[in-house]
Amino acid sequence: MAAPANSTTFSGDVRAELRLADARDVPHIYSLIHQMAEFELLTDLFAATEELLTSTLFPSPPPPPFTSFTPLVLELSPSPVVPDSCSTIGSLRLDISASPLADPEAAAFASPRGGGRVTAGFVICFPNYSSFLSKPGLYIEDIFVRAPWRRRGLGRMMLSSVAGRAAELGMGRVEWCVLDWNKNAIDFYEGMGADVLPQWRICRLTGAALDKYKGKQEEAADGRKAAE
Repeated sequence: MAAPANSTTFSGDVRAELRLADARDVPHIYSLIHQMAEFELLTDLFAATEELLTSTLFPSPPPPPFTSFTPLVLELSPSPVVPDSCSTIGSLRLDISASPLADPEAAAFASPRGGGRVTAGFVICFPNYSSFLSKPGLYIEDIFVRAPWRRRGLGRMMLSSVAGRAAELGMGRVEWCVLDWNKNAIDFYEGMGADVLPQWRICRLTGAALDKYKGKQEEAADGRKAAE
């Protein structure tokens, strides 16, 4: 089957790099989050905006990586790239000379860093804490690869790079969630050595259910004062 007219075809050696994101990446991160919501059949919960992503992921001054919300982007380059040791978290060389790959969204996801790079995925993680281990950890909120680039080892590289950084920082564990119907993802995570814990359930307050607690602390304090 011929590639769509607007596709960019990648062949030969392609370098994949997982790097720390910056504010220039927000439009791509926004689009990737929406694609992830579509894949997970959760677009009814999607309320992100580029403005909110910019203000929450890239405050000024920025905190050190992995001490707060840390966004990472996966970029692919058809030519050799010298990694930036300050921002590169992981990398992988892909040899697709035997099966060239058509990316119909390459132009829309052209990297703001130029050089023919294309954004193909992202990770967002942040620190949490295990009282049982008495150590901090990392929670992976999102990990996603665009459809044309899946099943090429990129998800494994991204996850192992984040896990490696957590280990280097002396953290006790890395955690994330997976939808119970996504058997491919569950099998992939178990293949990487992860325990999928069926006995745990996520509890969540959000939207109106969360908003109804506004002012409750003040009300409680006022009630104690009245009783004194």
